[in-house]
Amino acid sequence: MSFAASADPSTQPPAWAREVIWYQIFVERFHNGDQANDPKPVNFAGSFKVPANWTPTLWTSNWYDPDAWAKAANLNHNDNVSLRRYGGDLQGVLNKLDYLQELGVTALYLNPINDAPSLHKYDARSYHHIDVNFGPDPVGDNQLIARENPADPTTWQWTAADRLFLKLVQEVHRRQMRIIVDYSWNHTGVEFWAWQDILKKQQQSAYKDWYDIVRFNDPATPGNEFDYNGWLGLKSLPEIKKVNITTVRKAGRPYEGQLNEGAKQHVEAVTRRWLAPNGKPENGVDGFRLDVADQVPMGFWRDYRRFVKSIKPEAYLVGEVWWEEWPYRLMNPAPYLNGDVFDGVMFYQVYRPARSFFAAVAAPLTGRQLQDSLERQWNRLPVAFPAAQMNVSASHDSPRLLTCFANPGLYKFKATPNDNPAYRTGRPDPDTYQRVRLYLLHQFTSVGAPHIWNGDELGMWGSDDPDCRKPLWWPGLKFAPETRTNYQPGPRTYDPAGFNAPHFAYYKQLIQMRKINAVFSSGGLQFLPTAGRTLAYTRGTGPETVFVLFNLEASPNNFHRLPRHLPQSARQ
Repeated sequence: MSFAASADPSTQPPAWAREVIWYQIFVERFHNGDQANDPKPVNFAGSFKVPANWTPTLWTSNWYDPDAWAKAANLNHNDNVSLRRYGGDLQGVLNKLDYLQELGVTALYLNPINDAPSLHKYDARSYHHIDVNFGPDPVGDNQLIARENPADPTTWQWTAADRLFLKLVQEVHRRQMRIIVDYSWNHTGVEFWAWQDILKKQQQSAYKDWYDIVRFNDPATPGNEFDYNGWLGLKSLPEIKKVNITTVRKAGRPYEGQLNEGAKQHVEAVTRRWLAPNGKPENGVDGFRLDVADQVPMGFWRDYRRFVKSIKPEAYLVGEVWWEEWPYRLMNPAPYLNGDVFDGVMFYQVYRPARSFFAAVAAPLTGRQLQDSLERQWNRLPVAFPAAQMNVSASHDSPRLLTCFANPGLYKFKATPNDNPAYRTGRPDPDTYQRVRLYLLHQFTSVGAPHIWNGDELGMWGSDDPDCRKPLWWPGLKFAPETRTNYQPGPRTYDPAGFNAPHFAYYKQLIQMRKINAVFSSGGLQFLPTAGRTLAYTRGTGPETVFVLFNLEASPNNFHRLPRHLPQSARQ
């Protein structure tokens, strides 16, 4: 199977996308580089009910211990952690660039950093500014933002947080690395400036058609009839209006249509701002990760690709194309990867079968079944696309890799102790570490660009959201022991939490191996015949062929090189 690029570059992923090692950063939990900008209740009180005596949470505390203010307010664990702020910021990312470069990372993917009240930032307050608490002057930035007309890009200023982000982009590029940022063009938060204008003016708002509003308030009645649709029914995330829909809209399926024109123009202005700040593409981001892509119509995505590529032809667009029917069926990414929409997706579609081969699940795949699953995914994409996919194994929306392997159940189903008290949330056993490392060897030698969820390389564990979003276990920090038993009866037990040097060294070794051997990013892949729970494939051809062999059987196995009289398609 060859993965060479075809002729028309405008319909192909950028060449650099196949060569990178992705590292995903959730800024609020990554590293606190500037304690002077730590969030205060005023920064998120509009969207959240902040308990009395709220304070930021100590970075090294036990994740499962309730904060004093949460305990006093009788909050459950999930409500507690949604209100926590640890103070991660852009200075923290800048401070760790040397670490990332030493690890071998060559591309950063930042979860949303747009100004927003939540810890995750998918509830945008402003698309065109960086979150004020990620920069050095939250108070001054808010004052500057208040003087703008957010609907008029000619009035937009560069806040201190904006300028720090541009400095980060410059530093990343100076190190010959790439950087993309995460946006949701499907919805905003309730603090978004256009939404606030609608709340105040109702039908008189200039932005009344930007959102999917069911009915406006009738001032002649005592009640408030105002109603609207939010993403997945969440009123905290009002949906941008979809128009000119010509096919059935169903979650997990692509559909034809557009965004409201006014909102679309604003999205394009924001995109231009970060792709080419002050008209200079060389100073801008290298692309975008695009949230809940199935919720946004295909007509908009096609226009968006043309717009982005007209500014920066080498920009990378990667969509979240995930569940068609959770938890059983993943989406078919092919409609999004024909050269007219995205360059890549977060390729959970190749992780799930690999987990079923490498992890100790109830009904593990054979090597042949894994081969069939992978080839099915690759073969339905145009020739240049498999090598440019972002090969994700864990993220901000899934259990950490170690914990996902430690639990034998269906992928991402009842994957928190809140949903399943028997779910294992503590330090995995030695067998799990070994299986994860075998999987990682596959991830770094397979087709597509490897992706690391920040902290996995440090040896962190954690169940599904929110427990996959712990503050990172940096070396040199002393963490409180972490509670292992939170939902089970009996006395509490604890695991030591902190940096895992051997696990980190293994990641570093794999990254260097991939970077030194170009066949892993540009060579073809050929599966070799095996039986049972074994897997074998080659990368590259001729003298630069690399053999990759796995034995998941309970006993040793011998692999034999194929005789040369076999057809070329079956040989190395």
